[in-house]
Amino acid sequence: MNFIVFDLEATCWVGNHSNKQEIIEIGAVKINEYGEPQSIFSSFVRPIVHPTLSLFCKELTNISQVDVNRADRYPEVIEDFQDWIDIFEEDYLLCSWGNFDKKMLKSNCQLHDMDEEWAMHHINLKAQYHEIHQFRRTIGMNKALDREGFEFTGTPHRGIDDAKNLVKIFLKFFDQWMY
Repeated sequence: MNFIVFDLEATCWVGNHSNKQEIIEIGAVKINEYGEPQSIFSSFVRPIVHPTLSLFCKELTNISQVDVNRADRYPEVIEDFQDWIDIFEEDYLLCSWGNFDKKMLKSNCQLHDMDEEWAMHHINLKAQYHEIHQFRRTIGMNKALDREGFEFTGTPHRGIDDAKNLVKIFLKFFDQWMY
């Protein structure tokens, strides 16, 4: 079994918008059944519904318009991601902090008329971390990192850096995740 610890960044705007969000970055680390990191996947994705990133989105993620303009579209990137995961040959489990990432994979697959079933092999580490510690409320990844004595490294709200930081928590509780 491979564990795919991943994080997505998506188009975003200030305040509540009814705009359809699209994935603009996928960052992931593949962990084998022994808790050993195997490889990294990192790719930008070119959005099609709202191809121009908002100023808020660019400032939040540090992803530039040039980054997404040069990227492949979702179908090509997701096929590369699925090949990297090896979804047809290996058992895998997608692991993210919250359900946002799972929902985004599903909705973006639907947007591009692609199969979404592969994205349902997922666990919500945020909810499970909450259960492990029996907190009254869930906490964000940065607070969890701090609580566990880890320092955030890299750039916040960048998919690959968030994924690498999430791996720290994932490995600390490697034998406690339920799947």
